[in-house]
Amino acid sequence: MDIAIVLYDRFTALDAIGPYEVLSRLPGARVTFLAAQAGPVRTDTGMLTLVAERSLEELSSPEIVLVPGGPGEVAARAGEEMLAWLREADRTSTWTTSVCTGSLILAAAGLLRGVRATSHWLAMDALAALGAEATSQRVVFEGKIVTAAGVSAGIDMALALAGRIAGREVAEAIQLSIEYDPQPPFDAGSPQKAPREIRELIEAGSRFRSAAEQQSGVTG
Repeated sequence: MDIAIVLYDRFTALDAIGPYEVLSRLPGARVTFLAAQAGPVRTDTGMLTLVAERSLEELSSPEIVLVPGGPGEVAARAGEEMLAWLREADRTSTWTTSVCTGSLILAAAGLLRGVRATSHWLAMDALAALGAEATSQRVVFEGKIVTAAGVSAGIDMALALAGRIAGREVAEAIQLSIEYDPQPPFDAGSPQKAPREIRELIEAGSRFRSAAEQQSGVTG
């Protein structure tokens, strides 16, 4: 089972690595990190890089496609090479998935038009502007399209997907193997729970604001 995780400059590390830690443990999984060109790809912090083992053109028909989010998604959405690859890969994939603002890239490729999907809470307007039916659920299954909300939701999505693919027992074994038992020290992990001043702090310095503003003139 070929699993392609698509990288691009300034993606968010956990968006890719969280699901990788889950999906790589599926029986028969072959995970490949892809990018427009093979080689190192920097994350959004600039302090970490992952190596894309192969270029997009070297793996055209994976069973699972996963697109992470990150501030580099704005440039990625403008790259026809990636969008064309996603459209072609989706034709034969069993599952096409995204984490965080990776859903904006899927939407830009035309794969989410009229489809229920989620993203980071600050990117919902941009997602809707690109033609998706934006919803604030943490993980959304819509046919073979699976989208996850912001960053950490990618782990939840991957576990849910593992359950669909290999059954609950395997998914629970993977969950235990990575000891995924969230007990956050603060109850501020969603805009509904976080105090207003915390939401305003994030909104003021949001890396998603520019993406939303750039999409303000886009119609569905």
